[in-house]
Amino acid sequence: MLRTELPLEVGEAFGCEFALFDSPLIDMSAVAVSRTGTLYDVRFQAGPISEHLIQDAIDNALASGDASILSINDLHGRKVMRIAGGLNGGLRNDFMHGLTRMGIDELDLSAVTGIDSAGLELCRIAGEQYRIGIVRPSPCVHAAMTQLNDRF
Repeated sequence: MLRTELPLEVGEAFGCEFALFDSPLIDMSAVAVSRTGTLYDVRFQAGPISEHLIQDAIDNALASGDASILSINDLHGRKVMRIAGGLNGGLRNDFMHGLTRMGIDELDLSAVTGIDSAGLELCRIAGEQYRIGIVRPSPCVHAAMTQLNDRF
């Protein structure tokens, strides 16, 4: 999706420049597929260099905790919510949906690279209110939880 004030026509090809997080400028061709007001559904036409730049930006954002991936998987008959990257308040809606609607059995936090107070609160809610265990906490999750426990 793309929002622009430019009067693009459906089917029209155009160039697009953008940056993801702190990436270098990415230049890509795109085609407008549909339009609702200033919002366009577009099909980006990535080349090898732009694909590489996008993947690097995503990998770096996950490693620094600036981006997050939340997935729910069935593992040996148990539903496991896995979080990679940052565990923060931005995940609250998806996290709570997993707890309340998906029947999560475990939290896999082994790939968390950053956690803030809102992320710690989500872990507390999962453990205390829903009795969901945390399996394989990453070093930063372990350190944050240890620090929190030491204060009380």
